[in-house]
Amino acid sequence: MKIALMMENSQAPKNATVLNELTAVASEKNYSVFNVGMSDENDHHLTYVHLGIMASILINSKAVDFIVTGCGTGQGAMMSLNLHPGVICGYCLDPADAFLFSQINNGNALSLAYAKGFGWGAELNVRYIFEKAFTGVKGEGYPIERKAPQVENAGILSQVKAAVTKENYLDTLRAIDPTLIKTAVTGERFQQCFFDNCQDQEIEAFVREILA
Repeated sequence: MKIALMMENSQAPKNATVLNELTAVASEKNYSVFNVGMSDENDHHLTYVHLGIMASILINSKAVDFIVTGCGTGQGAMMSLNLHPGVICGYCLDPADAFLFSQINNGNALSLAYAKGFGWGAELNVRYIFEKAFTGVKGEGYPIERKAPQVENAGILSQVKAAVTKENYLDTLRAIDPTLIKTAVTGERFQQCFFDNCQDQEIEAFVREILA
């Protein structure tokens, strides 16, 4: 599995802590981690609006399989990611949230609150969140006897989202202010992750056009 970590300006100083915990959990499973957002306050400036664009490009191009993101409350990043086709982002405050989202909703992104309640022992909570998010087979249901309706409902939700965003994916990107997209894709680490792993030539061509 390829996992992208993306953080915005308000919580960029915590990137090293979050990256360390995510990498520790991912390395045990031989997963790859790409730190594609801000690494500190002086890095390429991003807001939670940019995070949604970045996540959608990485997920829809199959450059990565999963996104770990967040902001001060986690709410803005979650809403931003869920605007986009193909991205199913859950809100996560504790390890139980991560486990239940994985088992019941089977999404491809998590948004964490990096300011609210992020105090003593915060790195332990973050590590336990990642352990639960990436442990076991996703979509097994909870409790297990509820698996069938939960899988069915998750599938229906994906169909509804596809219906309300029925335009061609690239058309949805072209409808966004190009200056927002350019800011979202200008980061050096984002570009390395995207261009090294992108599996969609049309999306790659679009990003290169934006950057030109």
